[in-house]
Amino acid sequence: MENQEIRTFGRRHGKKLSTRKMWLMDNILPAISPKNIKKTGNLILEIGFGGGEHVRNLATNNPDSTIVGAEPFANGVAALLSAMCDNKTNEILPEYKNIFIWPDDVRDYLRQTTSKFDQIWVLHPDPWPKTRHEKRRLLSAEFLKMLATHLGDGGQIIIGTDHWEYFDWICEQARTTNLKISTPNMETIHTRYQEKNKAGTTAPKYIIIEN
Repeated sequence: MENQEIRTFGRRHGKKLSTRKMWLMDNILPAISPKNIKKTGNLILEIGFGGGEHVRNLATNNPDSTIVGAEPFANGVAALLSAMCDNKTNEILPEYKNIFIWPDDVRDYLRQTTSKFDQIWVLHPDPWPKTRHEKRRLLSAEFLKMLATHLGDGGQIIIGTDHWEYFDWICEQARTTNLKISTPNMETIHTRYQEKNKAGTTAPKYIIIEN
């Protein structure tokens, strides 16, 4: 049991979705599955995108790249879909047509795809601070090695957390692999989580991992 993979469960709900968001989940989401990506070129993956603010920033700042967002929680997926689509027509806005969504555990996607990514972003993953919950942490050495197999030449895994003990733990996990690790000073990347938690909290720290 100790080696059993801890799962995050797709389509998990928090608050009840609005009628519009349910329509978007049923009608727009299937069309933008990463399985439908046909364009070749730069690929960027964000894991656990929350409300999708950073995914949308990636899309607008990298219009020639394909952005894949992975999020197992339905409310986050619905929030991103709602922001991506016109309020009247429910069509995807032009600036977000390069976004594809995997609404489930990212590990299932990575096992199915042969895609190589230029960047893999993981911002503010759950730190699971209690010792008895440490095994639930996503960014284990095993998972980091899995991500690294999906990096293209010169690709980077970019991790951000404001939980300093978790930061140290991730660094320790990375050091047990043969991956290159650096901890640069970076400008704070603003997400809904960061905006909600910035008052009275420490600034995020960032880790960059390369093959």
